Amino acid sequence: MTTGAGATTGTSTGEGVTVGGASSGVAGRVRVRVPATSANLGPGFDSFGLALGLYDEVEVALTASGLTVDVTGADAVAQDETHLVVRAIRAAFDVLGRPQPGLALRCVNRIPHGRGLGSSAAAIVAGIVAAAALAEADGPASGAGWMLRLADELEGHPDNVAAALVGGFTVAWSDAHGADCLRVEPFEQVRPVVFVPTLRQSTEASRGALPERVPLVDAARTLGRAALLALAMSAAEPAAADTRATTLLRATEDFLHQPYRLPATAATGELVGRLRAMGIAATLSGSGPSVLALAVGGKQATVAAGAVTGEFTVLPLSVDRGGAQVLTVDRNG
Repeated sequence: MTTGAGATTGTSTGEGVTVGGASSGVAGRVRVRVPATSANLGPGFDSFGLALGLYDEVEVALTASGLTVDVTGADAVAQDETHLVVRAIRAAFDVLGRPQPGLALRCVNRIPHGRGLGSSAAAIVAGIVAAAALAEADGPASGAGWMLRLADELEGHPDNVAAALVGGFTVAWSDAHGADCLRVEPFEQVRPVVFVPTLRQSTEASRGALPERVPLVDAARTLGRAALLALAMSAAEPAAADTRATTLLRATEDFLHQPYRLPATAATGELVGRLRAMGIAATLSGSGPSVLALAVGGKQATVAAGAVTGEFTVLPLSVDRGGAQVLTVDRNG
């Protein structure tokens, strides 16, 4: 099902709190959880996304004025108005036509930054979902069309934000009406294994390695693999484990972006090649430098995890099937 194109902003039915001398019609405190994501999955460049069972949590409280940001996590982040969660909250309140309140944020960051696991998408989605909950506007369960469009505008591409918002396996696109996505329930036996290097890499730097044009034959081959991957990932497509694994290996071939990105990160490229030689569907996670292995069943996941060198942290993960979640809302602040 698609998220729906119609923007539904909703209206507040709660008592709200007073901000700047006027009733804002918003709740007082909310806590949200957002999954990590892997984009592209090989051939689905800027379109495919998979939500992973690794989560950032954000608690947002409204205050009379000012801003405080408390962050727990290994990566240094801004603690002012440039913080991505703050920017997303502000943008969402603007879309909803609500006054800008003071904010107190507490962030628990578990998603590694700069590793191709959707940390910026998670922050953006967390801010938007938190703002929607505070304003009692429609959220992911009721369509999320406006949320996805806003998240895409802030992130610059819809693949990661779509998966972070609705969970599962997603195909996202943008047109004249903004971003939209189709969510597919992934097959039950998929066991993602993520290999995270110490090296960081920005999406912008990785995109700089891409050519402006690619041969038509490469584009056509990648398109075929992407179509096959969308079918192979679906729970609606019955297949035995060994057949599924073989299909995924073929379906994750890419001729559009990985051949240009992998040479810049030797360890990542070597690991992708080694896993694929073992019959395991492995790709760059997003723009890298992390590696995603789409193992089928626990046995193949164990084999994949054992293929790593000391340069990577191994994260055997589940597929997140719920997307961004509002964990608690305190209407009294």
